[in-house]
Amino acid sequence: MHASPYVVCEHCDAVYTRRPLGRNERALCLRCGAELYRDQFADLQTMLALTVTSLIVFVIANVYPIVTLELQGVSSGTTLWGAIRATWDTGVGPVAVLAALTVFFFPLAQIVMFGYVLAALLRRRVPRGFIDLMHALRLMRPWSMVEVFMLGTLVSVVKIAGMASVKPEVGIFAFAVLTILLTVINSFDLRLLWDARGALDA
Repeated sequence: MHASPYVVCEHCDAVYTRRPLGRNERALCLRCGAELYRDQFADLQTMLALTVTSLIVFVIANVYPIVTLELQGVSSGTTLWGAIRATWDTGVGPVAVLAALTVFFFPLAQIVMFGYVLAALLRRRVPRGFIDLMHALRLMRPWSMVEVFMLGTLVSVVKIAGMASVKPEVGIFAFAVLTILLTVINSFDLRLLWDARGALDA
């Protein structure tokens, strides 16, 4: 699937002829300065492979405990949902809901939608609801905050380590890997998917 020879600025609708870019280069709109497209390190197959890997790691991160705390001979492990339920039970409902959305539902929806769109395009089919899915992926990017959760978890572990024995579990390592994978996925240029759809319509 080849990219369209033309690219339209999403911000001011200026039209340009697509030119090849060098490594790590970006094309900017001359009228408004917005980014038009960038050098893409991955093709659709690579993007799908990383997306499937992200889904597998996401499941591992949410099934296995994040950390195990041991205090006075009593040990307790918790998963992401265990931490969210504990937050809810302390009477901070809005925080628990926000954490559930940004750390679980939004990342999962993003991974599933990417996988669905990529799998369909690689079968040379336009996925149903393609336009709505693409807009949802663009809007969801700032709200997928696994990296914020990871940072907060590490800070909490450091603070708790002075009061109890803290043992990292599989879940925290899976979240670390998931943070990297989601960062890579969010670096994908969505125009590559638009171009792939345009090539099917041509």
